[in-house]
Amino acid sequence: MAELKVLISRERIAQRVAEMGAEITRDFSGETVILVGVLKGAAIFLGDLARHIQLDATFDFIGVSSYGNRPSPAQQLKSGWDSTGEVRLTKDVDQSMKQRNVILVEDILDTGLTLTYLKKILLAHQPKALRIATLLDKPSRRTQPMQADYVGFGIPDEFVVGYGLDYAEMYRNLPDICVVPRE
Repeated sequence: MAELKVLISRERIAQRVAEMGAEITRDFSGETVILVGVLKGAAIFLGDLARHIQLDATFDFIGVSSYGNRPSPAQQLKSGWDSTGEVRLTKDVDQSMKQRNVILVEDILDTGLTLTYLKKILLAHQPKALRIATLLDKPSRRTQPMQADYVGFGIPDEFVVGYGLDYAEMYRNLPDICVVPRE
C-alpha cells in the first residue's frame, strides 16, 4: 500500500466539529436532541460532536448495508465501488424517535443513496425534526438529490480513510482524514 496523504488534519477536524456542535446548540436552543450515528463509520464523529453540543443530548445507532458485489480493495481503489442502489437495514434504532429532535450523523455523504434510504426510515418514526450532519460531503458522486444540514468539509472525489472511515476495515482509528492513493 502506498503512503497515505493527509487531506484534513486532526486540528482542522476538531475545530470544525466544535463549530458544528455550536451550530446544533444554537439551532435547537432549549430543546433536547438525539444523535443517530450510522454504523460503523460515524461512531468517532458522533462521539466528538456530542461533546460539543451544549444541550441535553443522547445518542443511538442505526446500521445499513448496500447490495452489490464489492470488488477487492485494490479494484475498489482503481475504479471505486457503486452498489446496485439497494440498501437494507441491518440495525434499527433502539429508542423511540417520535416527537424528538433527531440528528442523523454520517461520516460521508457520497452518492446520497444511503442517506435517502435512512431519511425515509427515520421519518417513518415521526420525529419532531430530522436534520442530517455529515463530516464529509463529496457532491461530485451524487446520484440522489441529498443535502446535509450540517457539513464538516466538502471534499474532491478521492478515496479517504481515517476518523472512522475505512479501507477494508483498516485505518478507522487514524486521527486525520487521509487520501489513499489510487495505484
